[in-house]
Amino acid sequence: MQAIHDFVATADEYLWGPWMLAALALTGAFLTVGLRFIPWRKLPEAFKLAVQPSKGAGDISPFQALMTALSATVGTGNIAGVATAIYFGGPGALFYMWVIALVGMATKYSEAVCAIAYREVDELGNHVGGPMYYIKNGVGAKFPKVALVLAPAFAIFTALAGFGIGNGVQANSVAHALNENFAIPVEITGLLLMVVVGLVLIGGIRRIADVASMLVPSMIVLYMGAGLIILAINFAAIPDAVALIFTSAFTPTAAEGGFLGATVMMAVRWGFARGIFSNEAGLGSAAIAHAAAKTDDPIQQGLVGMLGTFIDTLVVCTVTGLVIITSGAWTSGANGVALTSAAFDGTLPYGGVVVAISLALFAFTTLLGWSYYGERAVEFLFGVKAIVPYRIVWVLAIPIGAITSLDFIWLLADALNAMMAIPNLIALLLLSPAIFAMTRNYWAKS
Repeated sequence: MQAIHDFVATADEYLWGPWMLAALALTGAFLTVGLRFIPWRKLPEAFKLAVQPSKGAGDISPFQALMTALSATVGTGNIAGVATAIYFGGPGALFYMWVIALVGMATKYSEAVCAIAYREVDELGNHVGGPMYYIKNGVGAKFPKVALVLAPAFAIFTALAGFGIGNGVQANSVAHALNENFAIPVEITGLLLMVVVGLVLIGGIRRIADVASMLVPSMIVLYMGAGLIILAINFAAIPDAVALIFTSAFTPTAAEGGFLGATVMMAVRWGFARGIFSNEAGLGSAAIAHAAAKTDDPIQQGLVGMLGTFIDTLVVCTVTGLVIITSGAWTSGANGVALTSAAFDGTLPYGGVVVAISLALFAFTTLLGWSYYGERAVEFLFGVKAIVPYRIVWVLAIPIGAITSLDFIWLLADALNAMMAIPNLIALLLLSPAIFAMTRNYWAKS
């Protein structure tokens, strides 16, 4: 078993090495320039489209599709991931989280555009799509042999990765957060999660979308509200914190207190890696949710889709990072959830409780969102007959994840996430001429 662990750890380190981070960043930059910076320039239009009444074919509204995608991305990365980036990369890591999010908006836009443009209707009448479908129907039109390999590869990686990053890790995070703050046994939490998630999944994408549309805005408001109160209390420290972020992005961060110091390359690496972990731009996962949106216009859903990256990283992660830096907790030597909890608790009464509740809610919604991603992946591979068995296995895996040590699962899921990105990035680059053409035509008619 140790040999397998070491092999996966080595593979994970290689897969998430500089070449992968560069590929994700450069693909995002290429798409941003090719789209003539529309993801940045049309941000107000995107927010407007997200709340407009839905029109066209589909199963859920564009807003519900966005909330479903956010339910899977707003999670432990926004609380623990930001703290880890700052712990290893210093305050400058937050700057590189912003950079990867800014170019990631074009990636997420392109994924959602392709999700609508190349989606299908399955035999149950559901609209299905995502990277496996735009590889099959888009890439496959010109490069059938390439699509024959990449489409099932993406689906396999997604179905397997979901049990790690979307199931076991999330169930474990909820169970331990509630145990540490409210003394609820992890076994009880695991069983309750199994029941509640099972009841939601029975209703399929519509039930998931309804729950996500209710919970995601509420949990973001709760967490953001507490964070903004802390920033208001620490208002005088914000200018120095921002200056430190920009300074540390381009010069090494000196050791201070429990912080061991960080080079610029460490800031880049950890900022990029945790930013991508949080918003999933480039992995292609969110495109699976956006494919179900009620719309006949790929560009409009692309604009709605890119809001996921903006909200997840440029809003929620920024608040987390600023709270950690302005509170001074970043020099304490704490890491992960403990660092974020210390930053909230040190300024706001019961701040640690707010973090625990937020983490539990974030992780619960991620369980729902990723269950849908995995379900669509197995449907692509085996047909609609595989949906119910997958749901059963997904639900039964939850209490196991709640009580199990997840070091190996983290490594395996991380590696599979990277393997999801490879076919997705290849597809986006091959389909980029079509993405650019659809975008130009839309704005020419507007």
